[in-house]
Amino acid sequence: MKRKMVLIGAGSAMFTQGVVMDLIHNPGKFSWELVLVDIDEEILGTVHRLVKKILEAKKASHITVWSTKNRAEALPEADYVVCTIGVGGRRAWEQDVFIPRKYGIFQPVGDTAMPGGISRAMRMIPAMLDIIDDCIKFCPSARFFNYANPMAMICRAIYKARSFPVTGLCIGVPAGEWEVADLCGFKREDFKAIGVGVNHMTFLYNMRHKGEDATPIINKVLQEQPVKYNPFAWSFYESHGAYPVPGDRHLTEFFVEGFPGGAYFGKTLGVDAFSFEGTIEYGDKIYKTMSDIANSPEPLTDDYFGEMHGEHEQLMEIINAIEADNRQVFSANLPNRGAVPNLPYDAVLELPAVATGDGFRPMHVLDFPENCVKYVNRAINVFELAVDAALTGNRPLLEDAILAGGYISDKAAVSKMVEELINAQTAYLPQF
Repeated sequence: MKRKMVLIGAGSAMFTQGVVMDLIHNPGKFSWELVLVDIDEEILGTVHRLVKKILEAKKASHITVWSTKNRAEALPEADYVVCTIGVGGRRAWEQDVFIPRKYGIFQPVGDTAMPGGISRAMRMIPAMLDIIDDCIKFCPSARFFNYANPMAMICRAIYKARSFPVTGLCIGVPAGEWEVADLCGFKREDFKAIGVGVNHMTFLYNMRHKGEDATPIINKVLQEQPVKYNPFAWSFYESHGAYPVPGDRHLTEFFVEGFPGGAYFGKTLGVDAFSFEGTIEYGDKIYKTMSDIANSPEPLTDDYFGEMHGEHEQLMEIINAIEADNRQVFSANLPNRGAVPNLPYDAVLELPAVATGDGFRPMHVLDFPENCVKYVNRAINVFELAVDAALTGNRPLLEDAILAGGYISDKAAVSKMVEELINAQTAYLPQF
């Protein structure tokens, strides 16, 4: 049997390589047609050459690959559409962080929350809706998986404007479980938790090791040794009984009141704590390395193929679970619709969901801790304002979204910052 996957945003180098390796090692019962799509012809050509090299080195005859800039050519008869786009690339992303920094706002990531995440949503949402419109036209029954950020805002906008069934996927919750398991010396497969929240601020609770309450062991480990990573997240666990994931780099952007001026344990967020410039430099370096390898006449050697960790890690496991209808549980970003009664009905939440033959079904979670609700609601309120701004091109709404997050209280400064962000990225903001 054959399945077709269309990867939109194939220029995301590490993600694309990871997906290809997973298709090689875990194809399920299928042969695969993989279509690479990207609007940058040079990057697309580079990625295509690299993928062909990988397939040749691994003798992966069960996978065929081709590439195109034209979605209308790629999408017909697609079974799965996987989206990893980043409108404007790293250069636009830099402005999401550097412009707010001029106003005293320090962001370690700037792709999910704070002014950077909100700014990113303004250019991502129109592009994503265009992709969804093409899917409705050319492959309406395809499963659509979104990995692009800001996850919650993108998915909410798609449901609000198109009512199209998109599932947002992120490795954050599984990675958080692995972190706790590793800290306690558990086998990863023996440790499980319930995770509910919004993407990049999801709270793990009901943590169990081999079915037994793991809290006493976790508390004992924390008492015996100071944590080296994510000190804010662990302090939150100690005060609230839930462990927020996927780590301080993202979490600090949801709890700005705890980090005035970006101060983070003697460092500054985005500067010498989770350096944003370092992230951008690393991304540029990864692409340069990929390009050199892709364009080299030499074949790939065995030492090229190490373990590739990243966002892609569960994609084929999820697809195979859907195909087999084995009712396996994963973390997914989906509309709440009553699954978590003490959170807003229409909000897109990161929550446990069951993979079935007709897609994901959210699990009902009736005991989400009340002491975490206010943090999720605050983020949802900001996201809803930002989504409406992105859909309508309403500048006052965009300013309200930034003010509602508590990142800055000076309305005049917010207005000026928004003007700078829009001017810097006009090419990607048709709604404004």
